[in-house]
Amino acid sequence: MTWSLPEPMLTVAVDSPKLPAGWAAEPKWDGFRAAVSTDAGTVVLRSRRGTQMGPAFPEIVAATSQLPDQTALDGELILWDWEAGRLSFEQLQNRLRRRGAAAARAAERWPAQFVAFDLLRLSGTDITGWPYMRRRAALEELFVTRALSAPWVLCPSTTNPATIHEWLTWGSVRIEGVIFKGLNDPYRPTVRGWRKYKTRETTEAVVGAITGPLTAPSTLLLGRHDTAGHLQYVGRTTTLTRVTAATTAALLTPATSGHPWTGWTFSAGWGSRQQLEVTLVTPDLVVEVAVDVARDVGGRWRHPARFHRARPELQADEVARRPEPPV
Repeated sequence: MTWSLPEPMLTVAVDSPKLPAGWAAEPKWDGFRAAVSTDAGTVVLRSRRGTQMGPAFPEIVAATSQLPDQTALDGELILWDWEAGRLSFEQLQNRLRRRGAAAARAAERWPAQFVAFDLLRLSGTDITGWPYMRRRAALEELFVTRALSAPWVLCPSTTNPATIHEWLTWGSVRIEGVIFKGLNDPYRPTVRGWRKYKTRETTEAVVGAITGPLTAPSTLLLGRHDTAGHLQYVGRTTTLTRVTAATTAALLTPATSGHPWTGWTFSAGWGSRQQLEVTLVTPDLVVEVAVDVARDVGGRWRHPARFHRARPELQADEVARRPEPPV
């Protein structure tokens, strides 16, 4: 019987970073969720949504020679930007588009790492039915006995609340939060059996457009000026409450000619092809929002921002500048 990579086990968001009894925690990385398997020389490197990523990351494919045959790992593809001193999702995303010689050159300049946080198959044995703590012990033993080295990285795991608290201070290097996993739980494909707590930061942005009617906007499209002074799109809020929509609408004015986003299109979310129907507004209202640390190319927020309050006392040019996209 042919073995194939199972669909990934998934998470459900929680509002508390408190470690539940009988659970372990791992850092939440700012990268691509990925699974890798090697079987009689055939290597599969697959994204959460099933995209084959092996051609874009030849260094990961080559490194499977360090693994026992018929072995599979679940984890996160990450890329460390040594100059910036943080994880770089932007460069990782740039690499995803490259193939052949271009992918090989990118691997030399911007090498990726595979942070392994679960072991799904070991030397031909499917171990997804084992409890997490047994799979974890086998994963740690694999790293020791095979002396796995770069690009392989063993994801930390802890049952110490103090360690979790320390991880949650690492937002500046793009650690997004923590994942909680039941010590006695098997690996259940497609099931949202893990818990995810994401750290968020409060910041400001300029409202450049809305969805929904101008009298009761549904969401706000947010922008920041780049170093040249052009207003660039950085993200969208979650759906506003009825009260928030009404109070915010009173501060918005319809756009006149010359709006910097005239003719632009906006997707419904990161990775989505659905286009939003938007109404442009005069880009002079500053709002305060809570965002997580996940960023797209050019500093766009990959996940919706939570609206906190309007800041009509601030000028648009007082908002932090959008970072320049990577070369």
